[in-house]
Amino acid sequence: MSTSSKPVIWLSPKGEVISCVEKNKVLRENLDEIRQICQDALEDAVLMGCDEKQFLSVLAELLSDLKNPYPPQK
Repeated sequence: MSTSSKPVIWLSPKGEVISCVEKNKVLRENLDEIRQICQDALEDAVLMGCDEKQFLSVLAELLSDLKNPYPPQK
């Protein structure tokens, strides 16, 4: 279950709302999994003595380095 306070309204590159129930379910489940993995990793890092701010900074850098492997849709 999602722990975020409000649901995400997913949009296509053209700004259209993604209304497919199954697509929204997959996206929500993916975010829930990512959130839990990140939370677990943060807890591990802190328990091992790492600085929380540094860990979060490294995680943010990891996210900013993600690349879309697919060509833009026309």
